[in-house]
Amino acid sequence: MKQRQMSSWTRTRPYSPFNMSSQNPQVTRFCWQCLQLDAAPEYPDGEVLCLDAVQEEIYKKLFGHDIAFPLPPRYGLKVLKELTSRIERSIVDWEEHGISDNLMTTMSELLSVPLPSEVVAAQQKCHVAYHLSLLQEPSDAAVVLLESRSIISGSGTTGLRTWEAALHMGQYLCANPTLVKGKRLLELGTGTGYVAILCAKYLGAEHVIASDGSEDVVNNLPDNLFINGLQGTDRVSVSELRWGHALLGTEEEEWNGGREVDVVLGADITYDASVIPALVATLQNLVAISPGVVILIAATERNRATFESFLEVCQKRGFHVHYELFPVLPRPEQRGPFYNDATPIHICQLTVA
Repeated sequence: MKQRQMSSWTRTRPYSPFNMSSQNPQVTRFCWQCLQLDAAPEYPDGEVLCLDAVQEEIYKKLFGHDIAFPLPPRYGLKVLKELTSRIERSIVDWEEHGISDNLMTTMSELLSVPLPSEVVAAQQKCHVAYHLSLLQEPSDAAVVLLESRSIISGSGTTGLRTWEAALHMGQYLCANPTLVKGKRLLELGTGTGYVAILCAKYLGAEHVIASDGSEDVVNNLPDNLFINGLQGTDRVSVSELRWGHALLGTEEEEWNGGREVDVVLGADITYDASVIPALVATLQNLVAISPGVVILIAATERNRATFESFLEVCQKRGFHVHYELFPVLPRPEQRGPFYNDATPIHICQLTVA
């Protein structure tokens, strides 16, 4: 197997992993999927991969030494093994094409260091970049989060990773930015803060309260605000809010200083039937404080009975549930973020009946 030396290249400033301009959409898609740590990224076709310029581009975007958020070693090695194998299979004329020295050297370096087991790696926090493909500007916009890829963290919370409903809610808001622009928002069950950060950083929200009932989740949110340049700003605040409990002020006499909110958002907060009554009770309290509030819930329908339980409680508590027409795009049509297209995700607007 012949390796081929790539031409040298220089940088005038630190390289950004979000400089995704490319003449080949397959390469752009693949790189965004890898930056999202997609379990099954879609590799470019063989006739594309064998090109020297493409290999160099992939190396710079995913494995360059000065990118801001390197891939986790175990994931990076997995991608490199499959990538180099596909390149090798694609090459017909080894005099004309070869495998990048940069890619091969990086793979050798990763093979030479001890890597964590899959179980340990899943619990470790790593940077995940979610491309916001529905935003017109900037074209390389992304929300970057430090999160755990395990379903449930060691502390027992599900809020240290970003779930599909949050990604779908984000796409819906990107497609309908007037719902957020200039508005005061409250997000319930914010988890990693994906939706709150998206609204504050890219969609022009006046202020976002990122709330969660888990102390561990709330304590982790400042890291993600910092990564996305929102630390020390007045656009986002973090709050511990337990559903079903009275909305009380902490430093201020009234909750949120007596200020109303315009929009309440919640993504994947209806998965547990046992907490739905408390959730809806909190929504009732919020309507009492902010009578004109718009309530939007992104609900993943993993279990029909649980989803119907949510609808039933809403009806009993005086809410009408309206479905927004915004289906999940088929996976081949997604350009980022990338998420499962097999399970329905409903965007629901709740109004007082």
